[in-house]
Amino acid sequence: MTLKEKTEALRRAKAATLEMGGADRVKKQHDAGKLDVRARVALLFDAGTFVEVGALARADGHLASEEVKPSPADGVVCGTGRVEGRLVACAAYDFTVHGGSMGAVGERKVTRLRELALRQRLPIVWLIDSGGARISSEMDPKNLSFFADTGFLFREQVVMSGVVPQVAAMMGPGAAGTAYIPGLADFVPMVKGTSSIAIGGPYLVKSTVGEDVTAEALGGSKIHNELSGVADQEYASDADCLAAIRRYLAFFPSHSGEKPPRTPQAQRTDPASRRAEKLYDLVPAEPRKAYDMRKVLAELVDGGAVFELKPRFARNLVTAFAHLDGWPVGFVANNPMYLGGILDAPSAQKAARFITLCDAFGIPLVFLQDVPGFMVGTKAEQQGIINAGARMLFAVAGATVPKLTVVVRKAYGAGYFAMCGRAYEPDLLVAWPIAEIALMGAEGMVSIAASKALAQAEDPKALQAELAAQLRPFIDVQRVAAQGYVDDVIDPAETRQVLANALALTANKTVERPPKRREVTPM
Repeated sequence: MTLKEKTEALRRAKAATLEMGGADRVKKQHDAGKLDVRARVALLFDAGTFVEVGALARADGHLASEEVKPSPADGVVCGTGRVEGRLVACAAYDFTVHGGSMGAVGERKVTRLRELALRQRLPIVWLIDSGGARISSEMDPKNLSFFADTGFLFREQVVMSGVVPQVAAMMGPGAAGTAYIPGLADFVPMVKGTSSIAIGGPYLVKSTVGEDVTAEALGGSKIHNELSGVADQEYASDADCLAAIRRYLAFFPSHSGEKPPRTPQAQRTDPASRRAEKLYDLVPAEPRKAYDMRKVLAELVDGGAVFELKPRFARNLVTAFAHLDGWPVGFVANNPMYLGGILDAPSAQKAARFITLCDAFGIPLVFLQDVPGFMVGTKAEQQGIINAGARMLFAVAGATVPKLTVVVRKAYGAGYFAMCGRAYEPDLLVAWPIAEIALMGAEGMVSIAASKALAQAEDPKALQAELAAQLRPFIDVQRVAAQGYVDDVIDPAETRQVLANALALTANKTVERPPKRREVTPM
């Protein structure tokens, strides 16, 4: 064969790889409402920038049958490309090839990609549509132990954690080995109706514990977005999910050694000095009246654009990314619309995870406080409120990024500290005129301090209201400010400008801490 003939054969081999599992399987994928792997990669990256590695990889042939089943790219497309101009690594599992299962050769490719991402400090994105470890009736028994090599994946994800951003997008099933990838990633979007995450799929669950369950009921997007908290968002289609990944990465630096990218001045259409007049009507002065903190957030940030994480899990706390005067910012905000904004075990866990993510990549934190404290009661204790609350306190105390705190209304008890109160080194601590900072609300203090008088009163509710009204001036924020416990009491409409000024002031913040071998994190 001449060089030209060899080159033509190579072109044909690469062209065949582009078809992956073949036209019939690709059509079946489309009929299920899913994009094929090539279309996914094209939507994720800037046009024409993706460079594939390992395209000619195939299963290594250790199958008992005479004819080896085709395995283009061994079921996983790997490579690098640009997202909004920045290089990103990607491993996309393809369900049309052996169900997207993890084969020995394919995992060799992914290992090389992980090494490249860590060495070159590139964000890494997994597009998961996989049945997990490859198991086939035709496999050579000598090759069954290959799965042990996949353990390097989990260890390497831990090494990469906090060094480069990691995204695990669930575009289909993720079972067994591929189920742990989202568990160790930073951002986990799922596609409604087609994606799932489970340690063991329905067949394994049936054979192991005798439970009949569908993939959706076992680990579908509803389960992980509302109940477990494993997922960060649910999207209606593959295209929406991939667009969300591009938006998510825009808040992050390529690696922890860089600063987060600030929106260029020429692209900022929302001046930092904009007054947020609508806030006067959004937040009621009465401490027990509900409102939606997400509407407050929208008034404070650039263009009203908020990228919320885990919006349907622990809804009493909002965790979200946004830009403020061009700066990427992570918001942690109590939401009185749900459970009065109280901190319970799920919301504390949600907060701790988000805070450590922002701290790892240098993203400033803004805390919006309207918190009645931590949840109490038997259910709260059984859920592990002490450990969960400790994790949140641990995360807030350890964070070294700029920390800005606004007391919107209530700031009671240990909730005040967990939401970056005075003792937790906020670089800015301001309050609105309706704020109350105290051990607890006036009514709560009266119910304890005057319990005997209330028990003997003809109208306990009226007496409690009267005594609470007498006590309330002592927890008024202006009295707190007079003692120097807040930096300022501000006009709510000026909150945006106050925060923008603080972000500029703290842009080069450095923190020195005692050297230690390692933190001992709470359970």
